[in-house]
Amino acid sequence: MIQNDTIVALATPAGVGAIAVIRLSGENAISIANDFFKSVKHDKSLLEQKSHTLHLGHIVYNNQVIDQVLVSIFKNPHSYTGENVVEISCHGSSFIQQEIIQLFLQNGCRMADNGEFTMRAFLNGKMDLSQAEAVADVIASNSAASHQIAIQQMRGGITNKLKELRAQLLDFAALIELELDFSGEDVEFADRTRFKELVATISSVLKRLIESFAFGNAMKNGIPVAIIGEPNVGKSTLLNALLNEEKAIVSDIAGTTRDAIEDEVIINGVAFRFIDTAGIRETEDVVENIGIQKAYEKAENAQLIIFLINAQKFIDSSTSFLAEINQTKERFPEKRVLTIVNKIDTINEVQKTDLTSKVNDIILLSAKQKNGIDSLLSELTSLVNTGALSNNETIVTNSRHFEALTLALESIESVKNGIELDISSDLFAIDIRECLRHLGNITGEYDVDKDILGHIFGNFCIGK
Repeated sequence: MIQNDTIVALATPAGVGAIAVIRLSGENAISIANDFFKSVKHDKSLLEQKSHTLHLGHIVYNNQVIDQVLVSIFKNPHSYTGENVVEISCHGSSFIQQEIIQLFLQNGCRMADNGEFTMRAFLNGKMDLSQAEAVADVIASNSAASHQIAIQQMRGGITNKLKELRAQLLDFAALIELELDFSGEDVEFADRTRFKELVATISSVLKRLIESFAFGNAMKNGIPVAIIGEPNVGKSTLLNALLNEEKAIVSDIAGTTRDAIEDEVIINGVAFRFIDTAGIRETEDVVENIGIQKAYEKAENAQLIIFLINAQKFIDSSTSFLAEINQTKERFPEKRVLTIVNKIDTINEVQKTDLTSKVNDIILLSAKQKNGIDSLLSELTSLVNTGALSNNETIVTNSRHFEALTLALESIESVKNGIELDISSDLFAIDIRECLRHLGNITGEYDVDKDILGHIFGNFCIGK
């Protein structure tokens, strides 16, 4: 939390590369860099240069040139951290990087902690807490969808939404507090009808934000898709076909897969996390039974379920398989279950037509021959509701925000009940303050415990 010192860190990934960027931030950042900077053409001082300018020169120590560099200057408050910031672009040699960093560490700097540059930006009012957290999400984004959500939050998506709600609620809270000052005179400054409408609006917005968390979290971490079915139906072969690599062991021996195997694929900008599970059947094998239980657990936690059926077996016993399809859908009523008939290379065209006439919404494929995989991928992406992304709606992806929003909703629902029961203002005024506090905790407008800040920024990389 100390901000009067100057910090330094490598801002680019460690290791050898074409260039590396070393970042300094703090009151003395420019003067420390200036002590070891010699310009190429003019004996210029970095202290006398304008903000947002670039300067070519050398880092020199004891008359020995360490490297030719390009120095960027950002003067407070017009910088990422709100402090004086210097960024030194040097050659990407690990030796050069460490020589320059060690030089600054021995002359007035200390090594930055994880996320300390962004934490200083938050503490100096350059961004709120939700925007700071979004910086880490942008860096970690591995798909177009997760990147879009993170960018939207970093640009103040949830901040703007909550700021509007808090401003309206604060206005009424002030009137309610004023009523308490005149409690003996039985007066009402806050229009109860308008207040009811506001509380209903806030409750509706909070519910929508809370509901968006399941979708947002899936977009951020990958949509879990469980592949279930009998042994030897081709689950591992399908996983390998989807991943385009031999991830899972394929064998004719039933029960080969004992534990869940997972991997991620990005399809049309959306990350899907496919989970190959143990074959579901009646067995006395203790280990295999554990795997089967895990298969059901994975299916329970998945957002989508692929129920795989053997084409030839379905032709031979369609009645029992139709019942099994219905049982699977009934077992997971809140999940979208995709029925996939695999191994269609083992049946003829007449049998294929017979299959589609008996079961609606099925996909025929041969995982072994990778025939029909494209149809499956298209179906998967069509099931993901990306409308919220297309409409640039605010989507919650952070579990801390989800918890705060849930608590805020509980408080506003208590206010709503208090108004309907016509209870005294001083009773539901407490719930109004609680709601404001929970909303403020998301953006950091209330005092935030330093342990919470340490947890948030401790997950950042050093240099950011």
